Amino acid sequence: MRIDLTRFRALARKRGLSLNALLAEAGVSKTAFYHLVHKSSVLPRSLDSLAERLAVRPSAFLTEKRPDVTKVRRVLRLTDRIVAGNPDLDRDNVRLTLLLLEEEPIRRLRRSLIRGRKIVLHR
Repeated sequence: MRIDLTRFRALARKRGLSLNALLAEAGVSKTAFYHLVHKSSVLPRSLDSLAERLAVRPSAFLTEKRPDVTKVRRVLRLTDRIVAGNPDLDRDNVRLTLLLLEEEPIRRLRRSLIRGRKIVLHR
């Protein structure tokens, strides 16, 4: 996880603080803050200090920078909505269809052709 800089700046502005003033008051160096924003590791003590100064939980300015996790969550939410409206649908088929629709058409075609060749070879 990383700090979402846009959300973080918005929270600081809402409290009437500049980024430099907030870092100074929280006792977090600019170098440590840089690592929180640009690296995949987080420093709990720094996060706690910044969150305490902003009077929010750290999750208010953290972001998940793993597109695969974000994609899966989005597909699962959409699957839930579709199945809720059409209970007779097979949940796995809906999920797989949504995942396939996320791919570029040319990649879907290539996968189908490869799968088709494998079936012919096994006969």
